[in-house]
Formats: sequence, C-alpha cells, structure tokens
Amino acid sequence: MADYTYTPMPDHGARTSVLAYLVTAAVILLLMMVFGLLMRLEQAQIISMGPVSFYELLTLHGAGMVGIVSIAGLAIMWHFLSQYVDLSERIFVVNLGIFLVGVVMLLVSVFSGSFHGAWTFLYPLPSQSMGMWDEGAAALFLGGLLLIGAGFLLLHLDIARAIIGRYGSLARALGWPQLFGPDDGHAPPAAVVASTMVTIVNVIGLVIGASIITMMLINLYHPAFTIDPLLAKGMIYMFGHIIINAVIYMAVIAVYEILPRYTRRPWKSNKAFIASWTASTIFVLFIFPHHLLMDFAFPKWFLIMGQVIGYLNTFPVLVVTAYGALMIVYRSGIRWDMASRLLFLSLFGWAAGAMPAFIDGTISVNYVMHNTLWVPGHFHTYLLLGMVSMVFGFMYYLGKPNQQAQGNAIDRAAFWGFAIGTLGFTLSFLYSGMESVPRRFAVHLPAWIPYDRVASAFVVLVIACTLWFVTRFLTRLGQSARDYPRATLVRSAVA
Repeated sequence: MADYTYTPMPDHGARTSVLAYLVTAAVILLLMMVFGLLMRLEQAQIISMGPVSFYELLTLHGAGMVGIVSIAGLAIMWHFLSQYVDLSERIFVVNLGIFLVGVVMLLVSVFSGSFHGAWTFLYPLPSQSMGMWDEGAAALFLGGLLLIGAGFLLLHLDIARAIIGRYGSLARALGWPQLFGPDDGHAPPAAVVASTMVTIVNVIGLVIGASIITMMLINLYHPAFTIDPLLAKGMIYMFGHIIINAVIYMAVIAVYEILPRYTRRPWKSNKAFIASWTASTIFVLFIFPHHLLMDFAFPKWFLIMGQVIGYLNTFPVLVVTAYGALMIVYRSGIRWDMASRLLFLSLFGWAAGAMPAFIDGTISVNYVMHNTLWVPGHFHTYLLLGMVSMVFGFMYYLGKPNQQAQGNAIDRAAFWGFAIGTLGFTLSFLYSGMESVPRRFAVHLPAWIPYDRVASAFVVLVIACTLWFVTRFLTRLGQSARDYPRATLVRSAVA
C-alpha cells in the first residue's frame, strides 16, 4: 500500500532565463489584449479602422496568443521540471531567441506586408490573396511560424532527452509501472508526469505543423505543387489544437507544485492521476475533429470520433486536478494570498471554459453554434480565466516578498476585477453566440452592437487588472530570483 506523505521541497527562485520568458509573455500578452480590445471597439462602432486593419489584428491576436501562452507555459514547466531532471538552459535560451525572431517576422508580414489570412492560414489562402498581400508577406508569416515551431521542437526534444535520461523511458516517466503494476508510492512526481505528456503530444503536433507549413511554402513559389485542401485543413487543425490544448497542461504544473506547499499535503501521483494523464495523452492527439464537424466532406467515422473523444477528453485530467485541489485544500488551514487565490481561480476557469466546448462538441449543436461567437467564448474562458490565471499565480508566487505577505488592497481589487471582467467579457461572447452572432466578422449588424459595447467595457477592466499584475511582477523581479520559503504556513503550523 502506497504511503503518501508531504515532503517539504526547497523553494527555488526563478533563473534569469525563466524570468526572461515570463517578462516576454507578460509584455506581449498585454499587447495582444489591446489588439483584442481594438477589434471589439471596431465591432461596437466606437472606433473605425476598416476591415483590412481588423483582419490584420485578428491574425496577430490569434497567432500571438497561441505563441505567448506557449512561452508562459514553457516557463512554468521548465522551472519546476528542472528540479527533477537535467535540462539544458542553453537550449531553453536559444528557443526564446528563435521565438522573438519569429515574432518580428510575423509583425513585419502583417504591418508591412498586410498579410491577414488569420492564424489558421488555411490552404490555399496564403497563395491566393486576390492582391490583398504578396508572396513575400505570406512567406514571412509562414516562415515565422515555422521558425517558432522549430525552436519549440528543439526545446521539447531536449526535455524528452532529460526525462529519458532520468527515468529510463517516457513510459516510466508517465508512471506506467505503477499504473499497470502495484502502486508502490514511487511514481514520478506530478510535474514529471505532466511534462512527459506535454512533450509527447507537442512533438507530434509540431512535426505535423512543420510538415504542412513547409508544403505550403513550396506551393507559394511553385504553384504546380498542390496539396489536398482537406488534408491541409486536417493537419493545420491537428497541429493547432494540440499546441493550444497543451498550454494548460504545462501551466497546471504550478498548481501541482505550489498548492501543496501552502497546505503541507502531497499532490499524489496515484493510479487515478496517472491513468487520467495517460488517457489525455491519447485523447489530445485525436480531439481536433470536433472543430471540423461542419466539414461534411470528411468521412463520417472521423467526425463521430471527434464528438466521442471530445466528450471523453473533457474530464480525465480536469476532474482529477479539480478533485485533488479540493482535497488538499479542504480543512487544511490554508491561509490565502494572491498566488493561491489565482491558482484556485484558474481551476474554476478551466472547468468553466471546458463546458462550452463540451456542448459545442455535439454534432447537432455544432451545426448551429460553431461559426458564432460561442466558440471564442469557450476558448477565452479556458485561456484567460484558466491558463493565464495559473501564470499570474506563478508570477505572484515568485515575487512574494516573504511567507506572511498577503497582498494589498489593490491586489485584492485587481483579483476580483480580473475575475469579474473576464467572466463579463466571456459571457458576452457566449450570449452573442447563443443569439447567432457570427465570429470573425469585422462589421456587425446594429442588433449585435450592444453586446460588443458591453464586452468592450469588461475588456478594459481585464486589461487594467492585468496591467497591475504585470507591474507587480516586474517590480519584484529581484526577489523572484532568490531562494527562500514563500508559501504562507497553514493555521495549525502558526498556532
């Protein structure tokens, strides 16, 4: 019988490279939020930038958010995983450099070349722009994505090397000896299990993404080289969905590593935990067809698979994580501060954001809802209130001045402002979707404008609170690098 007891771990500060990742993520996140606000103001007819500028911002906002939450998730995963396996910091730094070069390429392609084919860059749109942009702009956008993907792939291969070097194989790092044999209580820590899952799915997703982007670059300059559009769409969505799905699996490591320090209770890598991560390793690879349910040209079995796996993937890791968090917090005597509040809020955001996807993943509903603002309502809840809250919780934890620091009145106001603002903003998306307001439309009908104006007000609140979170983190960078206990002791330990 496995015996799970809490063993205190040293509280390491972040290395300079991790802080560089987080600063990059924070700055670009704010920029992407401003782009999002400008789009909502355009739809609300409060400003007038025109459709071309709207779709340029939409392209950057989509690609930028996927990239920047990946960078933030990698920072969290690398920080904690490096305490268990021997990672290469040089490759970690090289990846950030490659990412920044790729970002510049994307910015130039959009602002200088006017590329606005959206992050989905569906074939053959980049090469058939009807004069809206030239080949160079399309090549710069696709090349930027390819470069960023190559850097991510290099980093994940190094992570795989380090995990295999420490545990012998990816299967052992996933805890399979304990899953399929007796639970001896010596399964890898939760951070290692999660990192292994992320590495497996991201390597597969990145190789698929690099393959289709390379083929589209060839098509751009040699039109005689053609691609099956349906195959291209399937590959793009498989790549994109895996990458954006994996970001929350990287960020949740902060929950696994930090909440136990507050409660003095272990996060158990038991059979249920390992089984859920193993199941998600498979499901995440095949869930993407739930975004293609309206594509009648795909085989019927493919679409049914999307619905079934969409249902199944909603629950395993989310349920064991939410249940695990409730169990270690319940009657623990935890004393809440900004970091623990944000991490706990993130679990609510993750659960709340998954439900609209669960509903939209039903074929009969999808026919009506998928091309409406219901879908942005899902992924903004999932990312902002779920994943991004984990990142802010991690930032607050690193920069916490001492164990007893609780945060000031502005911190608490920003916490509630962020939660309320995000809920108001995302609910306006969901309600608009329920009212059949289409997504990706630059110009809205008069009947839709009140929803856009309400959403814009909530976005302003979210940006203001985010600006405060980022400012607090930037002013505490020096403390974030130091080694000292940060988690507030439970009440029983104080008494």
